[in-house]
Amino acid sequence: MAQRFAWIMLSLGLVAGCQHQATSLDTLPHPSFDPPSIRSQPAQREVVAVRPPPPVRPVRPAPPPVTNLPREWVPAAAARNWQWIVVHHSATATGGAAAFDRMHKAKGWDELGYHFVIGNNSDTGDGQVEVGSRWTRQKWGAHTKTPDNRFNDYGIGICLVGNFDDTRPTAAQMRSLARLTGHLMRTYRIPADHVVGHRDCKSTDCPGRHVNLAEVRRLAAQYAGLDSDGPVRAAANISRP
Repeated sequence: MAQRFAWIMLSLGLVAGCQHQATSLDTLPHPSFDPPSIRSQPAQREVVAVRPPPPVRPVRPAPPPVTNLPREWVPAAAARNWQWIVVHHSATATGGAAAFDRMHKAKGWDELGYHFVIGNNSDTGDGQVEVGSRWTRQKWGAHTKTPDNRFNDYGIGICLVGNFDDTRPTAAQMRSLARLTGHLMRTYRIPADHVVGHRDCKSTDCPGRHVNLAEVRRLAAQYAGLDSDGPVRAAANISRP
């Protein structure tokens, strides 16, 4: 009897326990199938290294176009088909057109071989441009002898007084050379790469190691208001016009 009573009590306890458990489950929150909320993080800014701007180089003003030309630079004779400008030095400390005319005649030449001579304040003024009679008459030159003679036939010869293996041309000589060359380039449509030194045409040191022909071309093109860009070709490698 006692054993039966114990079984009854145990059964009642289990039933009560199940009811209590059901009651406790009812109090739980309803399940949610939404994804968990994630708090957005502020976007990270990309750090970009900023390079400092390059230094600004001062721009040198270009010389003005050739104006107010000396009258003797413009010949009255019909223009020759000029294709070149050949720069020389006299390889002497002193001199001028008259002295070189005598020297050239002593060699058996007909007259002064150059078209222009630019003085160094010895026989003539520093930077003074002397115009030879060849230019006045638009006559072929006698300054750069080659087998095909193209630089004499079609080349304007300009001689600077001085020996520029030893010294440099004066600033006045360089200004006059650039101004004269710029005028000739513009008038006769001679490109910058046809402005050459005597040494570019044949085996010689003329017009001397202290004459910067690249600078002459650049300044002359600026004086003439022309474009001086482009490669400079060796005169000996250019076909005859």
